[in-house]
Amino acid sequence: MTEGAPYAALSPDVVLAAVDEAGSWSDGRLLTLNSYENRVFQVGLEDGGFVVAKFYRPGRWTDAAILEEHAFALELAAAELPMVAPLAFDGRTMLRHAGYRYALYPRRGGRAPSLESTDQLEWLGRLLARMHAIGARSRFQARGVLDRPTMIDAPMRATLGSSLLPAHLFDAYRHAAGRVDDAVASRIEAVGPVQRIRLHGDCHPGNVLWTDAGPHFVDLDDARTGPAVQDLWMLAADDAMMTALLEGYGQFRDFDPTELALIPVLRAMRQVHYAGWIAERWHDPAFPAAFPFAAEARWWEQHIADLHEIADDL
Repeated sequence: MTEGAPYAALSPDVVLAAVDEAGSWSDGRLLTLNSYENRVFQVGLEDGGFVVAKFYRPGRWTDAAILEEHAFALELAAAELPMVAPLAFDGRTMLRHAGYRYALYPRRGGRAPSLESTDQLEWLGRLLARMHAIGARSRFQARGVLDRPTMIDAPMRATLGSSLLPAHLFDAYRHAAGRVDDAVASRIEAVGPVQRIRLHGDCHPGNVLWTDAGPHFVDLDDARTGPAVQDLWMLAADDAMMTALLEGYGQFRDFDPTELALIPVLRAMRQVHYAGWIAERWHDPAFPAAFPFAAEARWWEQHIADLHEIADDL
């Protein structure tokens, strides 16, 4: 394992050995699943079933933060919410093998939700309200907060410190990102205090799987503390979709409409964070392969133009 290639030592044999060590005997079937931040595999078992093995990116989360992720997933599952939670082995959900931290999950299939369906949006709204009611019961101690330091300051520094950003665009990027940061700060101040709770954190359609029995949620890797609207806005492409989500949400939990004014803020922070995330992870061979456009000056030129537009709109 090296800083330049954090998963270089994670061979198929290592993955299978890790599953075996946990006591879930693999049969050699291995399928790499789509994930960039971590490495995730579907592994066949000798009994004919499957598990999903998630290997955490070294250095990203502390042990305590990973255990909080697991505890939140298990708390949601215990409340009969459709959250795919990690399996426990001798009481442990975070496992170690060959220098990697990993967890095993039951395999749960499904298809993408139909977000054009009012019924499905209301269903998701009801489930998110229940999730947030549980999220409000206690606080994360070790996980991050959805705020400017995490979503703007840190990724901005990562971008400015990366050779991926063309040198001739350094000042232009710094100015554009700084404008977004100032605009975000002003909008947050204007909105005023809102309740912050434990969230899914990355509740986009890819993290919701639908079956004939209904939806279930996966991947709490970005679970953080933040406003409830963070788990809603990525599922709603327009006002009508948000209305449907909130119709369902309101059946189980009150929603503070003030939070709707934070959607442009959350969208802006995500834009800055996205570029910084790519820049920070560029040493991982998976990233140049997945995001080749980020090596081109024209992409950064467009990103800078987008940041100026975002700052103007805020």
